[in-house]
Amino acid sequence: MTVRSLLSICFSVFLSIAGNCSITQASEGNVEFDTSKDGVIVVKIDGEPVADYVYEDEDISRPYFAHLRTTESPQISRNYPPVAGKDRADHPTFHPGLWMSFGDISGNDYWRNAAPVKHVALKTDPEKNSFTVKNRYMNQEDPSEAVCDEKTSYTVIPRPGGYLLLWDSTFSSDKEFYFGDQEEMGIGFRVATPIRVEKDAVGEMPAGNGKMVDSEGRVNGDEIWGNTADWCDYSGTLDGQQVGMTLFCHPDNFRPSWFHARDYGLLEANPFGREAFGKGDKSQVEVKPGEQFRLRYGVFVHASPDGESPNLAEEYDNYVEVAD
Repeated sequence: MTVRSLLSICFSVFLSIAGNCSITQASEGNVEFDTSKDGVIVVKIDGEPVADYVYEDEDISRPYFAHLRTTESPQISRNYPPVAGKDRADHPTFHPGLWMSFGDISGNDYWRNAAPVKHVALKTDPEKNSFTVKNRYMNQEDPSEAVCDEKTSYTVIPRPGGYLLLWDSTFSSDKEFYFGDQEEMGIGFRVATPIRVEKDAVGEMPAGNGKMVDSEGRVNGDEIWGNTADWCDYSGTLDGQQVGMTLFCHPDNFRPSWFHARDYGLLEANPFGREAFGKGDKSQVEVKPGEQFRLRYGVFVHASPDGESPNLAEEYDNYVEVAD
């Protein structure tokens, strides 16, 4: 064996070990999925609940996450249902916490709960910190007729100061369907009322202290809305802690996502609304029978008691690494 060959083998081993160490470090923390409640998976880290995945709700006909927080922080997503007098109460069943939904799939409106999404199957994989669900999108006019199926894998990765949720959805059907062009399409979340950007205070509802920033340095709704970026963060101060949530867009999605960013507390990543965001002709993304249409995002839920903001560029790089 030559010296060059030996060095090449050693370098390969080093890269393998380094890569494994990176992933192991990112995965520290005990993740559990509590399925003891009907229609709900309680996500826990080190025994502390950090989110509820709700797949059965009388008032919301699509799945969602609610009550998002870190193990050390107050709740970072808006209360569901909104608390009268303390929360901005608009869109109570459209913005329950964190969700992926669509105002137009083949003419059916799932965003506004006009068409139902049926929960079909659930499988947890504790060893991989993940669970997988299968959803069936039903026809708005005939709820017995399926439009398409969605298989989604959720993986929870504890990170310093919070956790990263990997969101990996694949859509398919035995017949053609399409995604339409609206603002209300894609993955979104609603932050706690006190960390919204808007400064209006009404009754017991405090003025917001929050800020949005994207990977291009744009700030708040006026600058961010309708623009694409690798990521966008919504943060503010709650109970003396700097807290927030960040949407990460996977670079291999079929198209960059435009951000539907609102100072009242909404942030959404939408790759479908080309015309809705004034970026070109009306879009209609068709999926042929038997094709697999994939969307991937990350959601970084973070908190810092010392008031320091995380390095979101580094967290995005970490997301891309572990997502692949």
